[in-house]
Amino acid sequence: MNARLALAEKIISIKLEKKLRWEDLAVVCKGSSKEFVTAALLGQHPLSEEAAKAVGKKLGLMDFEIQLLQTCPYRGEYDGVTPTDPTIYRLYEALSLYGSTIKELIHEEFGDGIMSAVDFYFSVNRENDSKGDRVSIQFSGKFLPYRKF
Repeated sequence: MNARLALAEKIISIKLEKKLRWEDLAVVCKGSSKEFVTAALLGQHPLSEEAAKAVGKKLGLMDFEIQLLQTCPYRGEYDGVTPTDPTIYRLYEALSLYGSTIKELIHEEFGDGIMSAVDFYFSVNRENDSKGDRVSIQFSGKFLPYRKF
């Protein structure tokens, strides 16, 4: 089993026991967004030594677990199968529906290239709506043109 994913499960359990929110954990990681810290604690990014120690203290993690939070993870491990979690599946579904449209609009605006997922950030916000609150997700990635050779 991937040690980072096992640690992520432990962190989720502690978070629930202590009735913490992801934002509560992000606050102790000065200079990092709630979204980045959440992804890191779920095993997708390394934390700085300072951030790992701070969040480790808040969660009561062991020293080796704090060190593990600082290691480079294996990212995006979904075993190549369609996600089954309803929230993740809806994102997958939205990209299945609108991915080609987004691609065309990016190419029309920027030319032949891609949006970086390395020089990248995202935010998740609530939009109040009289018909029911809406989820707003913004992706922001550096445009990387394909090189001609």
